[in-house]
This record gives sequence, C-alpha cells and structure tokens, in this order.
Amino acid sequence: MATLKFYLREGLIAPARKSGQTMAWYDPSVVDRIRSIRELQERQFLPLDVIKQTMDGAARAEDDHAVTEAIASVLLRRGGQRTRSRDEVLASGAKPSELEWLERAGLAVPDADGMYRGDDLALLSTLGQARRAGLAAEMLPFDILGDYLAALNKLVEIELRMFRAGVLGRAKPSQVAALTKAATELSERLVIVLRRKLLLPTLQRLVEERARGSADKRRAPPGRSRSASSRARDPGRRTRAR
Repeated sequence: MATLKFYLREGLIAPARKSGQTMAWYDPSVVDRIRSIRELQERQFLPLDVIKQTMDGAARAEDDHAVTEAIASVLLRRGGQRTRSRDEVLASGAKPSELEWLERAGLAVPDADGMYRGDDLALLSTLGQARRAGLAAEMLPFDILGDYLAALNKLVEIELRMFRAGVLGRAKPSQVAALTKAATELSERLVIVLRRKLLLPTLQRLVEERARGSADKRRAPPGRSRSASSRARDPGRRTRAR
C-alpha cells in the first residue's frame, strides 16, 4: 500500500475513478504498469522521473502508432484499388511537366512498379476531369495546388493537434483505433460541409470588396484631369503662372 501511494504521489499511476477519500478504482492495466515500474527500478536501477518519462513516451508512441494505422486504413479504403501507369495518365491528357511538378510536390508519386494508386491517382483523375470540363491550364494551373497545400497543411496540423489532445488524452488504448477511424471519416465530411457553407458568403464578400474598389477608383479622377479642371476654374491663376 505504501508503494502504491508513493507511485500515486509521483504521478506514475492514476486511479480510473475515486469512490471516496480513501477508496479508488484502478484499471486492470495499472497492475502491469506497477510490475514494469518495479522491474525498471530493481533491475535497471533507473530513477523514478526517468521511468515516468520512459513509460509515458512508450504509451504515446503506441497510441500514435494505432492512430497512424487507423488513418491509413481509412485512406486506403477511400483511395480504391484502381491503378494507372504514367503512359496511361499522359495519354489521358496530362503533360509531362505537370506530372513532374506533382511528383516534386509529393502529391502524385508512382509506386516502385511505376503505377499510380490510391489518392495519388484520385488527384490525377480529378485534375484530368477539370481539363476535360474546359478548365485549361491557363485557368487552373497545377501549381495552384501549392496554395491549397499550404492552407490544408495548417488545417490538418490543427486537426491532429486537437485530436491528440482531446481524444488520446481521454480514450482507453482499446478505443484508439476505432475513435481514430470515426474522427477521420467525420473530419472529411466536416470539411466538405463547412466549405459549402463558406463558399457563397466568401464569394459575396469578394464581389463587394471588388465593387468598393471600383467605386473608389471612379471617385478619384486622375491627377492630370484634376489639374486641368482646376486651371479651368481659375483662369487668373493660369495667367499668374505665366
């Protein structure tokens, strides 16, 4: 009991819930954690602060691994099983320079067998559909994806930081994979819905800003015209200037 209280005080273990001032319930996994702590103390002579850092780091690594695996499974299912070779992509209308740009950006990279798969192929197909719909390279250049990428990188970073702080800090290890899959699918739907919600108001704001800019230009005549009109209103001034 003294050892248990000591581990509690040092932050090495924590009760699942307290049922009174002197009573608490512990998750069964705490037993294995206590065994590991004692083994690290007695066999490897590690101080408790190092043991805590080591074990907390290992727990986070396991959670992160589970998150990565869960996200990968969702993305694989979304990407589908289709494949296309570089020659097939070029034959469908893509330009070599565009494929090279996408590969340098890490957005569409063929696998070791030279085939495009998953979201890489989905991206190429989406851009190909834009070209066939009449959105030429001059209207929608591939390098515009750089701006998309910068904005989405920030969004993904915020999303994952919030997930790791909000979910991983509260979920049981057995729940991590299922919660990650649910959150990944939910975030995709949220981005689509929020984009639809923001598209029209943002367009209206841009139109209004452009209209105000045009109105300001009309209210401010060019300098030469203003000088000429001033001279016309003040002929005496023109005479004095001579």
